[in-house]
This record gives sequence, structure tokens and C-alpha cells, in this order.
Amino acid sequence: MAGIRREVRAAVIIGVVVLLLSVLGGLVWGWLAPTEQLLVTEPGRGSALTGESVHQFDALAIFVCIGAVTGVVSAVGAWRWRAVRGPIPQLGLLIGSLAGAFAMSWVGEQITQWQHPRPHDPHIGQIVVLPTEVGSWLALIVQPLLASLVVLFVAALYPSDDLGTEFSGPFGESRPVGDRTFSEATAYRPYPAEHTGNGAVQYGGHEPTGDAGPGSIPHSRPTY
Repeated sequence: MAGIRREVRAAVIIGVVVLLLSVLGGLVWGWLAPTEQLLVTEPGRGSALTGESVHQFDALAIFVCIGAVTGVVSAVGAWRWRAVRGPIPQLGLLIGSLAGAFAMSWVGEQITQWQHPRPHDPHIGQIVVLPTEVGSWLALIVQPLLASLVVLFVAALYPSDDLGTEFSGPFGESRPVGDRTFSEATAYRPYPAEHTGNGAVQYGGHEPTGDAGPGSIPHSRPTY
């Protein structure tokens, strides 16, 4: 249970750090997101000026790029925490990235609306500046998707089954692989060499048989 509690704490820490990093990404997106200029044609309605409609796509593309960078950076940072590599911290990274994507969207839109508040009852012929929005919920899955794929990719390529944690179990409950009580040291320990009375050498339960002449290879048989 100690190993599970340790990994749960690590998962919570990873999720909180990813959430804070995503909020920072939302601040960056709020300052970088372009605005859209509209010409008021009638009360409460307007038409986009030439070339202004593409700013919706630009804002979405910037959001996706910031989310992708945040996902990759958070995945690399979580993987660098060698002692807690496993499914529980991976779940914390996934949940934190998903919540962080929503937080990034909300914070970024709040920043854009604070910078460019919507005008109240503009008159006809006036050009107004409107803040852009994310506009698509599909952009929110980029960050958690990339974060999960990066961790799964490096875990699949890692040469050791314990992922470098030195624990034999997937949830950190098992004893470290290097623990002397794990019987691994005795299971694969070579048999000590023993000298017999006639000058021959006996290796762990095997004794030479027959006379070994010069240049010949002595044969041995198991003793039980």
C-alpha cells in the first residue's frame, strides 16, 4: 500500500503542475490570439471585413500549437521522474492534461475578452473589434493526446521492464529488484569452487570422474 500511496501522491502532483502549466499557456494564448474586426450593418449584427474571418482559424491554430507544446513538455517532465513511472502517474498526467486544456481555453478567452470587451449597442457603420474564441472542442484533445502518446512511446522503447524505477511491480508495491530478500542473489549465484583431496577442482555439486591426462578435458557427473 505504501507504493500505491506514493504513486497517487505523485499523480496528484503531476496533475497540479500540468494544470498550472496549462494556465500559463492560456495566458500566452490570450495575448497572442488575433482579434476579428466587424462592420456594423444593422443593430446587433455585423459583417467581417476582408481577410478578418481567417483570424478565427489563426486563433485556433495558435491554441493547438500551445496545447501541443504543453502536452509534450509535461510528458517529458513526468517521465523524468524516474521513481514513479507507472500507470497511476500516467493517469494523473492524462487527467491533468485534459483539465489543463479546458483551463487553457477558459483563461485565454477571459484574457481576450478583457483586452477587447464587446461594445455595447454600437451604431451602424462602426467598426468593432471582437475577441476570438477557440471555437472547436476538438482542439482540447490535442494536449492530453500528445502527452499520453509521448509517455507510451518512450515506455515502449525503454529496454528495461521496470522502466528504470527498480521496482518489480507495476504499482510500486513490490520490493526493489535489488533487495537482498528477493532471493535473486542466491538464485543466480555461481557455485563456489572446492578443491578435492587429489588436487582436482569440484564445482558446486559436480565432481570430476576418471583420470584426466595431460591435455584432456575432465568429465564430470552430477552428484545427488
